Amino acid sequence: MEVLYLRILVTGSTGQLGSALLSQLKDCNYQVKITSRSKPEGIGDFKWVYSDLLSGEGLDEAVKDVDVIIYAATSPTKKSKTIEVTGFENFLSKVEHIQHFIYPSIVGIEEIPFKYYRLKCEAERLLKNSNIPYTIARATQFHSFVENLLLSKPFFNRYVIPGKINFQSVDVSEFAGYLIDLVNKGPQGKVEDFCGPEKLTLKEMAELKIKINNETNHVLSIPLAGKLYKSLIEGKNTNSMNKIGEITFEEYLRNKLV
Repeated sequence: MEVLYLRILVTGSTGQLGSALLSQLKDCNYQVKITSRSKPEGIGDFKWVYSDLLSGEGLDEAVKDVDVIIYAATSPTKKSKTIEVTGFENFLSKVEHIQHFIYPSIVGIEEIPFKYYRLKCEAERLLKNSNIPYTIARATQFHSFVENLLLSKPFFNRYVIPGKINFQSVDVSEFAGYLIDLVNKGPQGKVEDFCGPEKLTLKEMAELKIKINNETNHVLSIPLAGKLYKSLIEGKNTNSMNKIGEITFEEYLRNKLV
């Protein structure tokens, strides 16, 4: 049974995951506060508080009078270390009063040699070593992330991609719902990975997009060198034992056409 009037703070409320969380929290009986550097559109009755992880401005006001935090703030490309580690550590120092800290993370980050993933590992370590009651929930890559990063810009009617890379992508709305369901379950440490319903190579995903969108593009698969490429071919970013998500990449693509 849902606890009424539980006070929740969502950080990173303008990001992809943050936006999905806000969309679903509108139907929940929680007092919701959101925080980010810019105010999201269409927030309804949610209270928005300005905060900046880089400077620390606004954080005290943001974390005041909340019971649960869903930490969706992240920065994969810009000032990542400051946001993911330095700013995160400062943030944790201000929230020792809360009942439950929910931290979304990424599957396989300790096995994939990528700077952003190393920073996420460090953030997980900081949270584990704190006195804050927490849940760490790792997910595989979002459908939209794979498409936007690797399948959004064909060159000369070709998707030029490292086609053998494996993904087990998930729908961001499903993962957002999973995080919200964790709110009333209380702190659980690290929970099972949240992974998509199927494992596909990037080449297979590109071919699905071409088929569904009736494109004239083709796929040119190129091999890459290095430990990062090897880890992704080996599926270190997947977990076939945890097919929790239900929306496939094909369904995601078809839903975009509706």
